[in-house]
Amino acid sequence: MFLMATSAIGPGFITQTTSFTAQLGATFAFAILVSVLVDIAVQLNIWRVVGVAGTYAQELANKVVPGAGYLLAALIVFGGLVFNVGNIAGTALGLDALAGIDVKIGGALSAVIAIALFLVKRAGAAMDRILVVLGVLMIAMTLYVAFVSDPPVGEALRQSVWPDRLDNDVFLATVTIIGGTVGGYITYAGAHRLVDAGVSGPENATAITRASVTGIVVTGVMRVLLFLAVLGVVTGGASILDAANPPAEAFAQAAGEAGVRLFGVIMWAAAISSVIGASYTSVSFVSTFSPGLRRHRGLLVAGFISVSTVVYLMLEQAPTTLLILAGALNGIILPVGLGIMLWVALRRSGDLLHGYRYPRWLLVVGVAAWLLTAYIAVNALSGVGALWA
Repeated sequence: MFLMATSAIGPGFITQTTSFTAQLGATFAFAILVSVLVDIAVQLNIWRVVGVAGTYAQELANKVVPGAGYLLAALIVFGGLVFNVGNIAGTALGLDALAGIDVKIGGALSAVIAIALFLVKRAGAAMDRILVVLGVLMIAMTLYVAFVSDPPVGEALRQSVWPDRLDNDVFLATVTIIGGTVGGYITYAGAHRLVDAGVSGPENATAITRASVTGIVVTGVMRVLLFLAVLGVVTGGASILDAANPPAEAFAQAAGEAGVRLFGVIMWAAAISSVIGASYTSVSFVSTFSPGLRRHRGLLVAGFISVSTVVYLMLEQAPTTLLILAGALNGIILPVGLGIMLWVALRRSGDLLHGYRYPRWLLVVGVAAWLLTAYIAVNALSGVGALWA
């Protein structure tokens, strides 16, 4: 649950939430509510299929359409690697705000910490505990800043169901945060972790469902708290969109110098947990293709983090164009993966889901979510075309 949630809550999550709040004000509450509902529909289906099958998503895809799993894995790994460069950059920004550590040193130090988690004995158990601590820490600190910024909570609640505006800006915000929560590798992070932990099969369907929904709820709580923290700042008259680092400026406006330090802790915790989530999940998409890869999974994760760090140190920043391209690919990956999972539920439950009777209502909800994500994918394709042009 926390692997998925903390994978979603990364530097991009913090920056997007801050920018959209400053741009849309209380209306952003509507986008958050819609995105949470869609995220639940998507994750309920993907986790249910992967968990009940007890099989990684790429293996299921290869059984449905030969070669589809390799394509899905390639897209996931590319997107995960590029975003991991951004995650390493986020850890560096966090340590710089927290303690004034040079961004190159901060990025390299954070990478060493992340690699150590995967190379020590009982890395899985350690990773699970650390992700829980980081998740709780981020929520608690953001709650404090949301409290001191004194946001108009009543207005936000009203606009969550009756927004003052419904235009292209609100739509863009909605589809962006949907992709940032369940797009690309993120929604598979927790599902694959459950398979590794042995929480799979039809007998665990209830536990899988509970974990999938709770993961989205944790992500939603963090987004709401961050939204309220920034909303209190912008309704108080502060302008943060033109700042070099809008999230840091929002925290500084809310809580002064202490706010900057809090931002540093939150940014570092969000970024390091996203490094862990992106690396673990990306490697889980390739480690099943041969016994040798499976045996050296920890080294593969370490190598994945190392490559991300080297790219960051060479560029001294996140590669903006590649990040945009990876974001567009996330929009494409989501309906592809979701579509395959829904096909397994509809046509292959007898063999791949071990005879499990898949709930019809869940299929209906999943198809509705797939139609929306397919629409998002069409828009993402145009973005890829613009990048190549």
